[in-house]
Amino acid sequence: MQNWLLDFPDQQTLLTMYPDTEVLNVNSHVHTPYSFSAFNGIAGIFEMAVREDIASLGINDFFVTDGYEAFHDKALKNRVFPLFNIEFIGLMKEEQQSGVRINDPNNPGRCYFCGKGLDFPFHSDPEITQKLENIIKLSQEQVQAMIDKLNSLFSKLDPGIKFSYKEIKARYAKNLVRERHLAKAVRIEVFERLPDDRSRIEFLIRLFRGKSLIASMQDIPGLENEIRSNLFKSGGSAFVEEDEATFLSITEITGIILNAGGIPCYPVLLDDKNGNYTEFERSPDHLLSGLSSGNISCIELIPGRNDAARLDTFVKFFHERGFIILMGTEHNTPDLIPLTCNTRDGKPLSDYSRRIAFEGACVVAAHQYLRARGEQGYIGSDGYPKDETESMIKLGNALIHYQHQFKQINE
Repeated sequence: MQNWLLDFPDQQTLLTMYPDTEVLNVNSHVHTPYSFSAFNGIAGIFEMAVREDIASLGINDFFVTDGYEAFHDKALKNRVFPLFNIEFIGLMKEEQQSGVRINDPNNPGRCYFCGKGLDFPFHSDPEITQKLENIIKLSQEQVQAMIDKLNSLFSKLDPGIKFSYKEIKARYAKNLVRERHLAKAVRIEVFERLPDDRSRIEFLIRLFRGKSLIASMQDIPGLENEIRSNLFKSGGSAFVEEDEATFLSITEITGIILNAGGIPCYPVLLDDKNGNYTEFERSPDHLLSGLSSGNISCIELIPGRNDAARLDTFVKFFHERGFIILMGTEHNTPDLIPLTCNTRDGKPLSDYSRRIAFEGACVVAAHQYLRARGEQGYIGSDGYPKDETESMIKLGNALIHYQHQFKQINE
């Protein structure tokens, strides 16, 4: 498959067509059913994107790029500029041993890490492909072990219920089976097996070893989250520890991202609803030091987790220090929230943060365009970011506008 950006005009033509930067709605981080998603299919993602006038959208699945082609096709059909991303779960061993949490609030040393603007179609060296395949294999072995534990639990409560990896994958997943797929399978099985809310509640309480339910039977996302927490997370009765080989070092992860043509990006957790931070993110200066030591100059926020004022202060700090700043919604829980990036409690982004998020997406769009044409993107041949952010914002602005307002492939 040829990269669609090769059909775009040259840079000068694009810049002449769209000389001014006008802020558009963007979302640089959305999971699809190829890992786990609130959406049942990729088509539904773009139906919502069109309704909300999202001009650029980034696919961001765990470990896999299998959804790239379908995402590409739907994006172009709906005049949305696609960003091709990926997400990993790494491990910082020294921090783990010291009890330092990174961007996972429950597991010291564990670190979510993204690659942004990978080459399309996706490519990687054979040894990296093998490494990715091994990560997926280990993760699915863990899932199978959790299913075995789950079946053991159900055999005591209702021997008529039995789960299989093959069936769960066929019914609920596109590629990877994850904890959330298991939680969904349990919830659906209980609902189909038992006739009313009272019997369902009683059964789930027994399944949770006497722990009461918080969510109502009508709160499907809340129920699935409780099932996941009580059964499949650490301390749960069907929990299985991940093989440590599943977790790569951040150096290994950035190597994979650079090999695939992408930009290494640290996803920031920032404040929780109680105003707490992890130890790694305890202050902007401390986080800046940690990121700079790894030559990371791109960060991403999921504003729906954060207080609006704290978000703006944080964004200003890193923007003034030359960072690319992206924003997204994830959609990797059962909650079907809007694609438009809002802060905690559904409050809109400030004009300032909305502009910074758009400019970040512009840089990634320009990076993809330049890479598609055999040129250096945001990352130079030496692996370091190029000091050309402003020119890339202008180019990316023109690219996103061209895709969104004018260019529609296959129409």
